[in-house]
Parts: sequence; C-alpha cells; structure tokens
Amino acid sequence: MDSPTDGLYDKEIKLGLGETDHAENEKGLPLEHIDLNHNISAKIKNPLAGIPTYALLQQVAEFAEEKCMNDILPLLLKGALVAQDPPAFESVPDLTEEELVVLRDETQHKWRHPLSLYLTIITCSIGAAVQGWDQTGSNGANLSFPDVFGIPDSDPSDTNYHRNTWLVGLVNSAPYIASALCGCWFSDPLNNYLGRRGTIFCAALICVLTPIGSGFTQTWEQLFACRLLLGLGMGVKASTIPIYAAENSPAAIRGGLVMSWQMWTAFGIFLGFCANLAVYNVGAIAWRLQVGSAFIPAIPLVIGIYMCPESPRWCIKKNRFREAYNSLCRLRNHPLQAARDLYYIHALLQVEAEIVGKANYITRFIELFTIPRVRRATMASGIVMLGQQMCGINIIAFYSSTIFAEAGASRLHALLVSWGFGLVNFVFAWPAVRTIDTYGRRTLLLFTFPQMAWTLLAAGFCFYIPESNRAHLGLIAFFVFLFTCFYSPGEGPVPFTYSAEVFPLSHREVGMSWAVATNLFWASVLSLTFPRMLAAFGSQGSFGFYACLNCMAFCLIFLFVPETKQRTLEELDYVFAVPVGQHARYQLTKCLPYWFKKYVFQRKGLELEPLYHIDHLARD
Repeated sequence: MDSPTDGLYDKEIKLGLGETDHAENEKGLPLEHIDLNHNISAKIKNPLAGIPTYALLQQVAEFAEEKCMNDILPLLLKGALVAQDPPAFESVPDLTEEELVVLRDETQHKWRHPLSLYLTIITCSIGAAVQGWDQTGSNGANLSFPDVFGIPDSDPSDTNYHRNTWLVGLVNSAPYIASALCGCWFSDPLNNYLGRRGTIFCAALICVLTPIGSGFTQTWEQLFACRLLLGLGMGVKASTIPIYAAENSPAAIRGGLVMSWQMWTAFGIFLGFCANLAVYNVGAIAWRLQVGSAFIPAIPLVIGIYMCPESPRWCIKKNRFREAYNSLCRLRNHPLQAARDLYYIHALLQVEAEIVGKANYITRFIELFTIPRVRRATMASGIVMLGQQMCGINIIAFYSSTIFAEAGASRLHALLVSWGFGLVNFVFAWPAVRTIDTYGRRTLLLFTFPQMAWTLLAAGFCFYIPESNRAHLGLIAFFVFLFTCFYSPGEGPVPFTYSAEVFPLSHREVGMSWAVATNLFWASVLSLTFPRMLAAFGSQGSFGFYACLNCMAFCLIFLFVPETKQRTLEELDYVFAVPVGQHARYQLTKCLPYWFKKYVFQRKGLELEPLYHIDHLARD
C-alpha cells in the first residue's frame, strides 16, 4: 500500500532536481563548514541543518536507491526531516499520531524503550562480572595459595622475602599483563571479521574455560599461565562490550546504559567476596574454588549474546544498511525512529569521513596520535582510564584481605570487611545510572577525586592508631568504605563509558583497545607492585601515595577532559575538534573564576559563558 506521504515527498523531490547545489542553503549561500580537526568556533553542528527541504528529500531518495531501501523510503524521508530539526518535529508534515507520541516520549519519558534494548545491554554487560569476580577471588586466595605453592610470607630479613612478595604480585597481575599487551589489541581484527557479537562470544568462551583451569593448577607457574590466558579473554571483552553498548544506546541515556559495565563489575566484585566467605571453611581447596568460580558469570554471556542484535553502527561501517535498520528497529520504539537514526548516523559519518579514511590496523593505531581529532580522544580516554587505576581503588579490590590482616584482623574478619567493601561498591554505583547523563561524566569525576583523596589519606593515618585500640580497625574500615562510596558513582562508571564514546567509528575498536590496555596495564603494575610497596612504605605511605595521585588526576581531568553527555557518538567529532589549548584556557580563565565567584564568594546572578555552541539537542 502506498504511504499517504508519497505524493507530497515525490513532488518535493521533483521540484528540487537540478535547482540548487546540496551544499547551499535556502538563500543560496554556502553551508557552514567546520574543520573536524580544528573547530575553533566550538560549534556542534547538525549536518542536515540549513539544507532546503527539496534538496534534503532528494538526498534521502538517492540514499534509499543506492542502499536498496526504497521499501522504507517514506519513513526515511520523514525521519530525515525530523533529524534536521528535532525540537520542531511537530511541524513535519504527515506524521501519524502514533509517530508523534513516540517522538514526544523521547523527551518526556527518556527511559521508555523496548525491552530488547535493556536485555541487550544487560546480557553483554554480564561479562564485566567475570573481571570483578576474578579480582576478589584472587583477593581471598591471597591468604592461602602462596603457602600451598611454597611462597609463604616471610620475615623481612629472610633472603626470600623480596622474591615472595614479587611472586604474589606477579600471579595476581597476570590477567592484566596479558590483557594490556595482547588481549586488548586482538579486539580490532576480531571485530573487523566477526562483528561485535562474535568477538564477545569468543572472549566469553575463554572466560569460561580459564578460571576452571586455574582451579586445577598444581604449581604457581601453572596458575600464572592460566591467568595469562584469562587475560586474553578479559582484554577482548573489555575492549568490545562498552562500545557495543554505546553504539546501541540512545544519546539521552547512553551513559546510564553503558555504565552497566561498571555495575556488573561491582556486582562481580561483591559476588566474589560472597564466594570467598562461602568456601571459607572448606579447607585446603578453598583458594581453588575462589579463583575457579569466576567462570560463572560468563555462562549467560555465551548463551545469550547471539540473541542480541548486532551493532547498527558496525553494520553501517560494513555497508550493511538493511541489517543496521533491522537492528535499530529492535532497539527503538518505532520504525520511524529507526529510519531517522539510520539516516542521521549516515549523514554524520559522511562528515567524519573528511578526517579519516580507510586504513589498515597498524595505520589506524598510528593515527590515534597523528590525527588531531582522534589524538584528543586518545589523550582524554587515557587520562580517565589511568585515573581509575591510580585513584587506589584496586589496592582495595586486589588486596583488601591483606590490608585488613595487616590492620590486625583475623582471616575471617578480613574477609568479612572485604565483603562489606564489595557491598558498598555495588550499592553506591546505582546513583550514577541517573547522574551520569544529567550532571555529566566530567562533573562526576571532578567531584569524586578530591573526596577520594582525603578519605584515602584518612584511612592511611588511621594505621597510626594502636592495634590494641578498638577504633583502629573500625576507623580504617570506615574510611575505606567512605572512599568506595565516592568512587562508585564517579570514577567507577565513567572511564569505560567515556572511552567507548569518544573515538570516531573508524577508530573506535583500536581506540578502545588503547584505552582498555592503558587501564589494565596500570592495573597489572598496581597489582604487581603493591605487595612490595606495602612492605617498603607500610600502609600509611601506600595510602598517602595514592591520595596524591588522586589530586594529580583531578588537575588533568579539569584541563583536558571534555564533557560528552547527551551528544550522539558522531556529534562528538565536533567536541573533540576543539583544540586542547582552547579547552584548557576556557577552564582556567572562565570556569575557575566563575566557580570561585559563585561558590566561594557567593555572588548571585552569575552566568558562565558556554564553550560549545549547539545547533540542537540530540535525540540519538
């Protein structure tokens, strides 16, 4: 049956044929061009804005013909007009009442989306629980596996003392070494050939098999090898799942959905501590169950990933526009939204193609540091990922049992307090589901880093309280828990969410590989060095060291990390086209004085001049 809009749009298209260049607006003036490597105007531009209606409709018709999608041409035409000026969608001709309702819901009920979208995000994010469970499984196993493998604690005067502390750190850091050096970098070629779902499936299989193997090892060398193999799966998984979630999510709630990665990591940490306590009294095999049980969260991921739609942006990248449309239909409430998002993504990618082209794997890696727009994303993602490790959270996740044992707790009490840390980490991650898309990624980071610095420093000072005093262990636990309360809604969910967003589609896989490799490399350094640092500096010095790193991370984020909330993935090309120096000067000369005047000197009626000038509020 013909659409009631066919005649109107056919007429518009015919009127537009040969009458004007598509690069001109209605007044015949050239459309504004923005250099995506040097956006000194800091303008975020809708590439469809300013195009005459007849010219836009002609472009859409040509697109539908080229991509063999004429059967949905009426939807594509209406979708393009909606995308051209989203706030004015009510004026688009011939929209049905049903279509108007779903478009209104995007602003009035932004969390109202199909169940398949939420099931997709939850299914793929379950993989993060493997990483969290492994961290805490090895945390509890640290209390017993060194003795089993002949690397027990020894007196500092013992000649084996330094060797033993390094060996424990080496075994614990093995997955992160393998992830940073190999696993993360496999994700780009695997994504190219297998797609997002195929890559996640392969990584999940590795994460099922290797923890089981770890539980059956007989020497520390075998355990080390199994954990290296686990790192391959963890690296591929951590580099792919966040970008898969980001590419499937609407812009307005993308942060809240993509941070489910951190939610499941925190849940995995909590479950790992539960498992540690559950097997506490089973005897010599307790540590085997603690490290081996990490395979459990990977099972539903292996089973469920192919029930999810493929990433529409990956399909577009492979010129599979029909598959992209079908995926979007499963991820959006109405086919009109799917058609609109398909064409808008295509239009933005056409602009993005100005700064990036087709390149092989090695060239794409080099371009992370040579193309200005991509280089700024590389730097920003590196800062937030480095900050997550250097803030000190993983000295708790990896070694809380050891830390609390150092504070005078019994083995059971150390495990119980560690369980409390896992619970706090999970519970306080929930507020970020709402705040990450309202206050923004950058605001959450700038608020939480100073709080983490002073709470970590306070926890370190509490070690000076004599162990005979009952306040000793209680205050240490209190400040560690308070530190975790600040970490969980801020630096916890932001890095993986942020890094999955900031790279252009052409460099998204290799860019995310860089970001995750940075994160996990420093996780391996932290895991490897902390036993030795604890022995050399003591708990006070170690906590103070990481408190200082929190202050450094705050300064770097303030100067060099742009905000990304509620922008489509392609619109972020304009954000990262703003030069680093211009962004830093704005923070120092505009934001900092404004903040002091408003919050320190309590001046009223002040308004902060915005850095970015936005054409419209994005819908996708």
